[in-house]
Amino acid sequence: MARKTERLTALKVPRVAKKPGFHADGRGLYLQVTSGGASWVLRYSIAGRARYMGLGPLRLFGLADARTKAAEAQRLIHEGKDPIDARLAERAKAQLEAAKAITFKKAAASYISSHRAGWKNAKKQAGIWETTLATYAEPIIGALPVQSIDTALVLKVLEPIWTKKPETAGRVRQRIEAILDWAKVRGYRDGENPARWKGHLDVLLPARAKVRRVEHHAALPFGEIGAFMVALRQQEGVAARAFDLAILTAARTNETLGARWREIDLAEKIWTVPPERMKAKREHRVPLSAAAVTVLEEMARLRPHGDNGEAYVFPGQRLGKPLSNMAFLMLLRRMKRGDLTAHGFRSTFRDWAAERTRFEPEAVEMALAHVIPNKVEAAYRRGDMLDKRRQLMSAWAEFCLKPGPAGANVTAIRAVASSA
Repeated sequence: MARKTERLTALKVPRVAKKPGFHADGRGLYLQVTSGGASWVLRYSIAGRARYMGLGPLRLFGLADARTKAAEAQRLIHEGKDPIDARLAERAKAQLEAAKAITFKKAAASYISSHRAGWKNAKKQAGIWETTLATYAEPIIGALPVQSIDTALVLKVLEPIWTKKPETAGRVRQRIEAILDWAKVRGYRDGENPARWKGHLDVLLPARAKVRRVEHHAALPFGEIGAFMVALRQQEGVAARAFDLAILTAARTNETLGARWREIDLAEKIWTVPPERMKAKREHRVPLSAAAVTVLEEMARLRPHGDNGEAYVFPGQRLGKPLSNMAFLMLLRRMKRGDLTAHGFRSTFRDWAAERTRFEPEAVEMALAHVIPNKVEAAYRRGDMLDKRRQLMSAWAEFCLKPGPAGANVTAIRAVASSA
């Protein structure tokens, strides 16, 4: 006669929980009692192999709970699945989902950190990324997992600024797209990038070219340059002399402020800007007009004794440091010309060259150190048209130093040593 299966009851469980051993409830469910306490165990066999699956401690799961969990496991066994393996797979999936729960803010920080070394000006570039994302993206999606960011959320970031600040909105979109691409490659999200433009956002948002207001750097009409140079040369200080040279050479602000004496050859009247200081990462030779040489000779009086060429041509207040990037802006404000920008004088030069001279456009573009957009043309153009540019810059300097429209006379450069 077959032995009757022992069945536990809610009243019986507390009593048997005091007796060490296995106490069967039926269908492979046991209450296991050891010195460490009582817990539920399911004994089953799959593929001819006996296995024991823990179902939790008695203090947390009662008899009814244990029977329910045992029944769920037995259903899996009936389907040919090992419940222990299924539970391990479920835990692994939960751990993977938890890993994917990285927030957009954290992903952005990781992206910036991993790309910082490849940026030209790492500190400045990282600061720009952090500021724009903190201002526009993070208030909406910063605390959300990257996996949960969809098109609707991206639009929620972009739509308020798309028509009002199109340039900024475009950069924000590109940065969100880059961060979400990074997150996908790292395994933090799946699917298409909701911030991509082509074939996606371009059908939901108008092209920036149709909504943006083109904002050029404020430039001085070239007919007023003579009067401006009169006023500039009445200004004392290193910043005024640096601005003088920047205008006469049509150089960018950073190129001028970062100039060192080793780049200057007064005998040959050439200023050679090394590749690392140029926007296009190519060496740029600047022919120096007589007026530009005069400015440099004036600054040479401040050159440190015994300098090996490492000293800055336009030293700042701090020892061994150049003028601040704000120097030209503050100078223009002192001159009551806050309506202008230093970069705008490059446009003044370009307008003058186009409307008042017959110099080749290529020579003008080279004087401005612009990159040739046509790759084929760039490959064949090996020279830098130095002789033609020397004539161009001499003509520009002569034009700049003509009396202003009111008949004012150009004054000599004033001393700079006192303010240095």
